[in-house]
Amino acid sequence: MRYSKMLIPTLKEIPAEAEVISHTLMLRAGLIRKLAAGIYSLLPLGLSVTKKVEDIIREEMNRSGAQEVLLPTVQPAELWKESGRWEEYGKELLRFKDRHQREFCFGPTHEEVITDLIRKEIRSYRQLPLNLYQIQTKFRDEIRPRFGIMRGREFIMKDAYSFDCDETGADESYKKMYDTYCRIFERCGLRFKAVEAETGIIGGSFSHEFMVLADSGEEGVVFCNGCDYAANIDRAEIRIEEKGNEGEKKKMMMMKEIKKVNTPGRKTVEEVSRYLKVSPQDLVKTLIFETENGIIAGLVRGDHQINETKLKRFLDSNIMVLAGDETVKEVTGAPSGFAGPVDLNIAIFADQGVKGMQNFITGANEIDAHNINVNIGRDFEIKGYGDIRNVREDDKCPRCGKDIDIKRGIEVGHIFKLGTRYSQILRATYIDSKGKEQLIIMGCYGIGVGRTISAAIEQNHDENGIIWPMPIAPFQVFILPVDTKDTTVMERSEKIYNSLLDKKIDVLIDDRDDRPGVKFKDADLIGIPIQVIIGLKNLREGNIEIKIRRNGEILKWRVDTVIDKIMELI
Repeated sequence: MRYSKMLIPTLKEIPAEAEVISHTLMLRAGLIRKLAAGIYSLLPLGLSVTKKVEDIIREEMNRSGAQEVLLPTVQPAELWKESGRWEEYGKELLRFKDRHQREFCFGPTHEEVITDLIRKEIRSYRQLPLNLYQIQTKFRDEIRPRFGIMRGREFIMKDAYSFDCDETGADESYKKMYDTYCRIFERCGLRFKAVEAETGIIGGSFSHEFMVLADSGEEGVVFCNGCDYAANIDRAEIRIEEKGNEGEKKKMMMMKEIKKVNTPGRKTVEEVSRYLKVSPQDLVKTLIFETENGIIAGLVRGDHQINETKLKRFLDSNIMVLAGDETVKEVTGAPSGFAGPVDLNIAIFADQGVKGMQNFITGANEIDAHNINVNIGRDFEIKGYGDIRNVREDDKCPRCGKDIDIKRGIEVGHIFKLGTRYSQILRATYIDSKGKEQLIIMGCYGIGVGRTISAAIEQNHDENGIIWPMPIAPFQVFILPVDTKDTTVMERSEKIYNSLLDKKIDVLIDDRDDRPGVKFKDADLIGIPIQVIIGLKNLREGNIEIKIRRNGEILKWRVDTVIDKIMELI
């Protein structure tokens, strides 16, 4: 392609709307343009990268034995009501009515549609296993779309669905997709980790997220330095170190008398611990939550942070919302920041780190007051203990006990073991070899194409622009004639350009009549891996310069062998 004929609207200034480097560089390099909040147009370079990623996904999915389909984006409400997700999905589901006042939604995912297809088409165990996938536009009405196409409302997604006769087959399908995803992200040139994750609104019993490690990542990724354990922050387990048991008599002897003390204007852990001259570890925080089964309290040590997702899973709840100020005051009798478990007439659940604590400090359910020397059993009761806090870097691996690291990560893929979550409620069954009707066992597997592109930029850039991994670069080679008015320079440039086209290489030639500095800046910004710089001085010496975008290395190569060198580099 010729630069002069392409729409590549590069920007010199940093766009005010951009929050992360990938968003900034995609706008500056002319890959995308914003139409509305969370909705972007893909320009030629952006679409080229998108197609490269899609091609890799398609090749590896086909290699795994999956079959490509294309399902409707518009889905009838009846299906979602049948699965129970019409109300459960919430405001992210874009709902509308047709001219006949029939309800529909724009698909954010396709579990209902694919299960409906399978229940109508699959009859016998002989038709299983089966894996169907598509690459298609989705829409989720995010409350706060941000980071460009990393978290947009409209996005391109690869979603796949497996169907098996039994759990053994489902496990094999899951493992096959796990391996397939590893190959996909390796081919895209990404550094990633597969981590245990929550199943969320999709449902199911087990899942893995594929996280690209980047400082701009939205999620915490926990991984062990001594074994292969890895999990996202909502799934990471807390290792409990075994301690010697103390008898109840000894515990009772150590208990001090509970007292209420004034803490004027101090309600945070930091403020209270400084005022009372104690460590944050001596405090226990009481947080009030609203659930579908009523209001509950969650306790966690003062220097720990409660994890709402873990608490929700521990209580097997569908709804877990931190209570607002009015609810807190109604339940505790005091403003937020002074809640405590003593005389609290709701169910109380505690993190396992609270178990065994004695003579600790809590809110007194009274403004500007805290209780000291509070003890479990004597002063209040715990309904249940669980792992409900965030892991920290000073925790140990729950598997091997070695040190852990916590990094930021960008989710680019997610695989789920659905079991019979959808087949049961939508009655997707098959007849087994004995003539009995059985539920189909399902799995689902998603990749965010746009998120993969954004993550690649987050990992591959410098102060000058994008540094594309070769497999997903919009072009593999960028030819830069220093002076387009010079006949010798342009003849050689055109010859190299056409030779590379003949070899099926994706090549862009900058045929603009512009200053060399402008061309070089745009070349670095766009990030094509190999730059071929053709100037008259070097040509007179029989040489051509090749610049490697990733490390800035300049190679001088003989004119008659430069094509071979470019092919070698590719």
